[in-house]
Amino acid sequence: MTDDPGQQPTAPDTAAWPDLQTSPPAPAPRRTVTKRTWALLIVSALIVVGLSLASLIKVPVAILRPGPATNTLGTIDGKSVISIEGATTYPTDGQLLFTTVSLAGGPQYPVSAIEWAWTKLTDRNAQFYPESAFFQEGQTADEVQQESTAEMTGSQEIAQTVALRAAGFTVGEKIEVAAVSSDAPSGKVFHVGDILLTINGKTIDRIDDPINALDDVKAGTEVPVTVERGGARVSFEAKTGARPDNGKAYLGIVPNPKYTFPVKVTVNAGDVGGPSAGTMFSLAIYDKLTSGSLTGGKSIAGTGTISEDGTVGPIGGVRQKMIGARDAGATYFLAPESDCGEVVGHVPSGLTVVKIATFDEAKSDVQKIAAGQSQGLPTCTAS
Repeated sequence: MTDDPGQQPTAPDTAAWPDLQTSPPAPAPRRTVTKRTWALLIVSALIVVGLSLASLIKVPVAILRPGPATNTLGTIDGKSVISIEGATTYPTDGQLLFTTVSLAGGPQYPVSAIEWAWTKLTDRNAQFYPESAFFQEGQTADEVQQESTAEMTGSQEIAQTVALRAAGFTVGEKIEVAAVSSDAPSGKVFHVGDILLTINGKTIDRIDDPINALDDVKAGTEVPVTVERGGARVSFEAKTGARPDNGKAYLGIVPNPKYTFPVKVTVNAGDVGGPSAGTMFSLAIYDKLTSGSLTGGKSIAGTGTISEDGTVGPIGGVRQKMIGARDAGATYFLAPESDCGEVVGHVPSGLTVVKIATFDEAKSDVQKIAAGQSQGLPTCTAS
């Protein structure tokens, strides 16, 4: 409109201003859902539901995968893996790597159907076992954790004992009755906490002594026993029974070593359980307590349990541990002789595997590797 009240407004020039068309817009074309679209929607929904169900369905298997390798001569989160107080220690170099596996399955980390299928399809380094190979029926997550922690603690104590004795230290030892079987042939004459002094007239100083003391005893006879109980010496006769596996005499008690260490050794293994790092811990402790570098700057990985007499025992997952060692840069791997069947045909490229049966063999082989004398070291061969 203009300022002239008598002038009538004129219609806008719709040709010049098309946006000012006054006619209503045409309706949008109607879209229809085709059968193909419905089929895709249904299939997608079924896939989502199927995956959700698969993640809830548990499969009774255990899956082993390669785990990390840790240098026992190094640190974890800024803390030394091996620290020693009360004795002279010496500089070390190179690496003594303890290897691990990642274990899925059991009450702590149950395997879902989708994890099982995905691992089957994508991970050629994984191995599958029945869940019963690693876990007892009805075992709880807490029980699994407690067992794993106890095995690691015991492994560390034995590793210290072996290494300290090899380095010339004296480790005191008493053998305690940790448990008495409910059907022990000796009945209730033993008490938990008894310190074994003599059995069948033989002094008990080491963990194997209670068994060795019965070597010449006929099952079913009684033997004289002396223990320390509540600070006093107590003597009695204990009846033996026949072991179901070999018929040899036994008492039905569980002996447990109580060590007195001349120095304080602290092992920081991180979030790792089980006994299989024992051999590598013992080598690292020995290296720190003796002059010179045990590794000669080389990167050497390994595995194996360790017994008080220095015997290296078998472990699980040696294939995965060799892969973890290779991935961590190790060029040599110490494998328990009893695991050679798992080693043959599965050694990763670039890794030399040396079989060992005792701590002394492991120490000698590492020294030879350090000196560049690795030719002729014992290896696993096909039987």
